[in-house]
Amino acid sequence: MGGYEAIVALSMGIGLSAAAGFRIFLPPFLLSLVVKFGDLNLNLEGTSFEFFESEITIILLGVAVVAETLGYYIPWVDNLLDSVASPAAIIAGTGMTAMLLGEEMSPILQWSLAIIAGGGVSAGIQGATVVTRGASTVVTGGIGNPIVSTIENIAALFFALFALILPFLAVFGVVIILAIAIKKVIDKGIGTGRNSLQPE
Repeated sequence: MGGYEAIVALSMGIGLSAAAGFRIFLPPFLLSLVVKFGDLNLNLEGTSFEFFESEITIILLGVAVVAETLGYYIPWVDNLLDSVASPAAIIAGTGMTAMLLGEEMSPILQWSLAIIAGGGVSAGIQGATVVTRGASTVVTGGIGNPIVSTIENIAALFFALFALILPFLAVFGVVIILAIAIKKVIDKGIGTGRNSLQPE
């Protein structure tokens, strides 16, 4: 894999990892469809990811997409799903990025990039969604959570499609979202610190 191809593959992995931060099963489902029926040739035969382009994998992922999407529209179930989604999103982001980078790359570099870029992005996005849904649950008693879920569904689809079609644009979107999330965390920390210094 050449340098440019590796950058494109990593960008696709980052975009799909961001999508996995919103919805775990949608990005690998779309990726499996593109690998099986599209122009994305990853040469998975004989690799540890060979199962990914099988019909049974596509069917199972499709069923999981429907179940996950519906589950996030059920009050309190959405919060339960969030509790197991974080580690699953990291695994999904890491796995998809490693698969896209290919086993032709040095395994150490392949998995280091996959864990740091793929898993890291998934963890960051998933963490932000957990906080957002938690805040919505507290403020609206869960009534506003379907709106949050709809926005997440759209974001997951957006990032997954752009990762597969315009990967560099997907990375740009990831940078913006993570920058906003980090800024909010920093601002909240500064605000909390200032409040603690106020005289009683």
